[in-house]
Amino acid sequence: MSLLTYDFVVRALVGALFTGLAAPAVGTYLVQRRLALMGDGVGHIAVTGVALGLLTGTSPTLTAVAVAVVGAVVIELVRAGGRTSGDVALALLFYGGIAGGVLLTGLAGQSAATLNTYLFGSITTISGADVWVTVGLAVVVVTLAVGLAPQLFAVAHDQEFARVAGLDVRVYNLLVSVMAAVTVTVAMRTVGLLLVSALMVVPVATAQQVTRAFRTTLTAAMAIGMVASLGGVAVSAYVDAAPGATIVLLALAGFVAAYPLGAWMRRRQRLARPFTEPQPESVPPGVGPGHTAVPEEHVHEHSPECGHPAVPHGDHVDYVHHGHRHAPHGSHYDEH
Repeated sequence: MSLLTYDFVVRALVGALFTGLAAPAVGTYLVQRRLALMGDGVGHIAVTGVALGLLTGTSPTLTAVAVAVVGAVVIELVRAGGRTSGDVALALLFYGGIAGGVLLTGLAGQSAATLNTYLFGSITTISGADVWVTVGLAVVVVTLAVGLAPQLFAVAHDQEFARVAGLDVRVYNLLVSVMAAVTVTVAMRTVGLLLVSALMVVPVATAQQVTRAFRTTLTAAMAIGMVASLGGVAVSAYVDAAPGATIVLLALAGFVAAYPLGAWMRRRQRLARPFTEPQPESVPPGVGPGHTAVPEEHVHEHSPECGHPAVPHGDHVDYVHHGHRHAPHGSHYDEH
């Protein structure tokens, strides 16, 4: 019997689809800013928001969004103000958020099992209203991440350049922090607050293995996140496993598969461009500019029969060897 005949499976797939798109979209900017663990920190403070909703009898999703946004804004202001380093500020979120959540959950008279559905995800119990909230928030996040890609990338890559270009760096940094907070709450029913950071970071790391351009990385990361999320829900339904953990493990499997391919592609790229210019101080006296003396010994002499690619160069022939062009020159080889 097809899984699509069950309403809860359809809701789970829709929630996973939009979560898989939104999380890597924001994660791309966090990775670029070297704040890969920010999602984890915001996820911890969102625990307090969930517990606050349980305590007050309101929607845990809405209270989690509110508390996570406030926490993300505070951490960005503290980090930008230089009053403490980014890792210390994240640590404050880690410890304070989880402790506050546990405390408020106890005061609300709820068991740890209730909190676990948000910590580790429970996508098969997601309601129709939760799906609409997830879809709406994810669409907003993806629209901002893609539509403002040039500005957000400029701020994430080089803040000084962004300021010179007339961009309000603080506003865009705050926007990324708010987007991260919203994404965390979007993903908490899919992969859980403790695993959401993996869905924001791992697809980006996987895409970076095989891409170079930023937009290509952004698009590939979103595609990988979507495939991992949908695949994780499908696999977990068949093997009766936790969907959140299955999604993360599939994303990690994608990284493991992409890493050797990325290493091979980088090596091919280096061999295709072996003719790097040496630094001026590396050029010994008597050797012309663009050449470096290489006092290495080969087990053979370079010749048309040596098997290394030959490259005509003026009045002589260079041979590509170990990623560089070698030209026989007396007792040594020139590398250029």
